[in-house]
Amino acid sequence: MIEINRAPVSIPSGDAAPSSSVPEDETPLCRLLYSKSKVYVNPTAYARDNIPGFVALVKQEHINPVYLLAWIPETLLNERGREEWDKFVRIESRAQTAGSGEEDEDAVLIDLPTSRPESYAFSVPLTSIYSMVVHPPSLASWYGSVAINLITGATLPTLYFHDDESKSIQSQASTLVDVGGARRSPVPSWGGDDLLSRIRQFAHILRSTLQPSLYLIDPSRADIETHTTHIFSDDAVDAILTHNSHSPVPAHLQPRPLTGQVPTHRASLLHRSLSSSSNYPPSSSQSLAPASQARAALLQSFSSVTRATRHAAQTILSHPLAKPIVPHLPDPVKSLVNANGEWSSWVEKSGVGEYEGARVYLARWARVVAEEGERARMRESASIPRSSSQSEEDSSLGVFELLNSSSNLPTPKPTRDPTHPVDLVTWRSWFDETGRGNIPEHEMRKQVFRRGLTPEIRAQAWPFILGVMPWSATTAERRSQWNEKREQYYNIKAEWQGNEAVYNREDVVEERHRIDVDCRRTDRTQPLFSQPSMSPNGQSSFSPDQNDGGSQPPSNDHVDRLATILLSYNFYEKDLGYVQGMSDLCAPIYVVMAGEEEITFWCFVEVMNRMKQNFLRDQSGMKKQLSTLQQLLGIMDPELYRHLEKADGLNLFFCFRWVLINFKREFPFGDVIRLWEVLWTDYLSNNFVLFVALAVLESHRSVIIRYLVEFDEILKYCNDLSSTIELDSTLAQAEVLFLSFAQLVGDLDRRRAEAETASDLTSLRRRKGGEGKEAQDSRIPGLSEELRCLLHAGR
Repeated sequence: MIEINRAPVSIPSGDAAPSSSVPEDETPLCRLLYSKSKVYVNPTAYARDNIPGFVALVKQEHINPVYLLAWIPETLLNERGREEWDKFVRIESRAQTAGSGEEDEDAVLIDLPTSRPESYAFSVPLTSIYSMVVHPPSLASWYGSVAINLITGATLPTLYFHDDESKSIQSQASTLVDVGGARRSPVPSWGGDDLLSRIRQFAHILRSTLQPSLYLIDPSRADIETHTTHIFSDDAVDAILTHNSHSPVPAHLQPRPLTGQVPTHRASLLHRSLSSSSNYPPSSSQSLAPASQARAALLQSFSSVTRATRHAAQTILSHPLAKPIVPHLPDPVKSLVNANGEWSSWVEKSGVGEYEGARVYLARWARVVAEEGERARMRESASIPRSSSQSEEDSSLGVFELLNSSSNLPTPKPTRDPTHPVDLVTWRSWFDETGRGNIPEHEMRKQVFRRGLTPEIRAQAWPFILGVMPWSATTAERRSQWNEKREQYYNIKAEWQGNEAVYNREDVVEERHRIDVDCRRTDRTQPLFSQPSMSPNGQSSFSPDQNDGGSQPPSNDHVDRLATILLSYNFYEKDLGYVQGMSDLCAPIYVVMAGEEEITFWCFVEVMNRMKQNFLRDQSGMKKQLSTLQQLLGIMDPELYRHLEKADGLNLFFCFRWVLINFKREFPFGDVIRLWEVLWTDYLSNNFVLFVALAVLESHRSVIIRYLVEFDEILKYCNDLSSTIELDSTLAQAEVLFLSFAQLVGDLDRRRAEAETASDLTSLRRRKGGEGKEAQDSRIPGLSEELRCLLHAGR
């Protein structure tokens, strides 16, 4: 008997057969129904690490039979000898001759799976599979693939079908069929299609109309309604738009119909090479045509959706029956009526711009669909009963997979628990009767990183987290130090306040104007900044221009006080001064400190000490951070790195605002405060914001890779993410990414040390000639100093 190994994921117990069906001391029989050879799992990006195996369908013999999908590496079969290998080969050959998948009397029985996670093998019931993402072979991808998602949110190793090595596919390609009285070679199907057809015999499979590559297994009613929505009828719309005599659009500029543009077959070069003849009859590709037409029609319809929509609007509004309602339409719509010349100019000038806009629209739409599908999956997973004997993982990550893994390292688990923030009782328990912290400062930062803070203690805790107040000092010592800082702030402010010569100096007036303009625009939805001004016409006592009343938002006392803090910082940090964007960093601190000017100033000073490099005039600090993020992306996700490289997006300019002001514009105000107190702890890394940025990119990587091919598209898409990012799951992903990066660095260092040891031994043996130490070391990739600095933590 052979062994089938379970995947290292938790399978809902509700999907297994009832325990009453089989006695506890009796092992249920497993019958092998279907197998296909040369199905690979790729644990790393290197072809040498690919693991060949068999994909199989197995029937567990119960009163209520259970059907399982399994993948077994060839190494397991080799361990059992030639006899076990022949069983899978015989079932694979039998499936090609029988075709129906009916169970034969000559059954091949196998054992239940055993646990050996290092082999990547798995065996899961069909009822525990939520969906399968199927990518057929294409010119861009030589081998087709199938990714299996479980209802728990876990993803099994992706299966790659090397059909050029599979005997069953090769025999299929060499089989002649009757076509019109002649014997011809059909277009070979690929292994993924064959697997889906076999699974259909035991489960209901629904192909999504929203994402053609997505196949749902035994979908719920809500999933059926969502994924069977009719999106766009290309032929019908094209027929209307191109056969209307009232259309104001010239015939040569009207959208061309899509009919006839879709190729009749979609076989890759690999599958064409498997056939003995390249002259495929039209009827032989009918099984592949619907899938390829749906994919091509979807992309082509979105490429012309903007142009077709405007064309349709012009066609309707130019009709004589529409004249009575035209005067009542909005001006932008009304402008479409007389657009004979304007339309031509618009189309000719737009070029591919509207196609790019459609891709951005499609990417945003795909993101919304994915988020809805993930929420539905988590709800369904939560409703399934779990066995107490199985390990249960509570995580808000959902489906999240670290894409690069140069070695078989375990995936870390997030430790954050934002549902139980540090409250006032806990905070007070961390100090003794003298006011000195009675737990290590590192432990305090760890708890704040993992749990966050409740709103009522932020004003007390932030000065400690930022280092304004020393953790190990007593209350008396702290009070003395604070009096010194407060006196220092008054001295700084006295340099300009009340000193007319300085206050009205040309350079100071210029700074006052810039600060005043920025402060009037910052966080005006917050109650402190939205209060009505006590001065007439909302004039500011700080503004150097008292004649701009109508050109700027009104000011008030809190806006003026915020500007006072920023101008004082301009005199405190004379080399840097005030730079646009600093008001975004100071305003949340001012709100949390309830308008207390002195403590806001010193907390802002500590924040700027952390982020001063972001505001250097030559932007060298931002260039360094984006360069580090680029290197980090290249190590953690090479596929996304290569895609951005092709799209001229490796400058990561779409991440510029994220890093510059620590996602201030990307999250709602309350989430920004929660994010910042996590970043300020420096618990894992002094530059944890880069892992947050990487987590956001990873969350949207599939959309970016699939739909966005130009830098401008990626920039617009990332800018539109503002206020749509979920904070807690993003922080959990960022933590997993950091821990995985730390594991990767440790693994690289270990391998490099081993290579150095081996090189030293070799040099002792050879003394002259041969491969030296430097050649040995070059085989292990090194890390830049910028990447190693990401592992630095603590103040």
